[in-house]
Amino acid sequence: MFGSRRIFLLLLLGFASGLPLALTGATLQAWLAVEGIDIRTIGWFALVGQPYVYKFLWAPLMDRYRLPFLGRRRGWLALTQVLLLVSIAIMGGISPREAPLVLAALAVVVAFLSASQDIVFDAFRADSLRAEERGAGAAVSVLGYRIAMLVSGGLALILVDNWLTWEQTFFLMAALMLVGLAATWAAEEPATPPSAPRTLAEAIREPLGEYFARPAAIALLVLIILYKLGDAFAGTLTTAFLLRGAGFSLTEVGLVNKWLGVGATILGALAGGALMAKLRLYRSLILFGVLQALTNLGFMLLAIAGKSYPLMITVIAAENLCGGMGTAAFVALLMAMCDRRFSATQYALLSALASLGRVYVGPAAGALAAQFGWTTFFFFTFVVALPGLVMLWWQRLRIEALDR
Repeated sequence: MFGSRRIFLLLLLGFASGLPLALTGATLQAWLAVEGIDIRTIGWFALVGQPYVYKFLWAPLMDRYRLPFLGRRRGWLALTQVLLLVSIAIMGGISPREAPLVLAALAVVVAFLSASQDIVFDAFRADSLRAEERGAGAAVSVLGYRIAMLVSGGLALILVDNWLTWEQTFFLMAALMLVGLAATWAAEEPATPPSAPRTLAEAIREPLGEYFARPAAIALLVLIILYKLGDAFAGTLTTAFLLRGAGFSLTEVGLVNKWLGVGATILGALAGGALMAKLRLYRSLILFGVLQALTNLGFMLLAIAGKSYPLMITVIAAENLCGGMGTAAFVALLMAMCDRRFSATQYALLSALASLGRVYVGPAAGALAAQFGWTTFFFFTFVVALPGLVMLWWQRLRIEALDR
């Protein structure tokens, strides 16, 4: 199953999906930190990711309308990938010190195009995979996604610290979007594609009506928001903490937090995808959710201990391994919740809600870290993860029903 051509192309499309995220997230955060931008402002820069929250608003357009080339899903994929290539290249030429608002605006543009690409990729994946392929498809997508973040996160920082300017690095990252374009060209539309909505009104009304007619529809949406909230709080300022709080260099953060961290995430995603075949969806979600909550406490220990390479390596490896397992199960849950007739709109809504924490906790996270210090902040990220586990336990029967 892992070796099929369709799964391999999901790997490459996952790479294209993940590449822009780090450039408007952790890599941008590192750029701001190195340039001496204050921690509260860095926290506010997390808001450039708002398009990921609101992407369900324009998802119906991509469900309803088909571009005159490459098919219903692949046409939109190719268009967003070309525009991402151009906008990422331009973004690297803006100075955070001289034009922070312009940089923020360009980052929003990149995030908008990236969110749009995600809408279509998620729909393409949900349309293409059979129920028994969801675990493998989710794992391979996360694998490609995390490899891209390894490149646009860890490798980008190392290149800037040793060889290239920020502008040259962003230009290189832009060129790597060609990987996604090649995969889009080589991919095929689903063999039995669901019929597209006949009107835009239908594309808006029917996906939402179908979902909210289900029992416990609201409770499941709350679960989606809460499940990765602890990870979102911790991840918002992890790079800034390692650079300023613990005192590691850009190269050290790039090598350990990005390369080792992403490598551990990839291993976790693959292990999570394999374990899901035995554990099934609910048990995977509960086990991986407990593990990803506990590993947030490792950063609290690092904040207490200070600059310790062995502890840094251990904490980052454990956190990313468990986070990768949780992400694989979470992606499988979102796919299981979609009706194939409306996969673009429904998956966009579900994944947008999942990204609420990652986008909007930034200002609160910055204020908490500044007011109470890093130790208290990371303990708080553990506490925030617990309500999601409670919701998961409460909705056990409904989640098990989705897995049939």
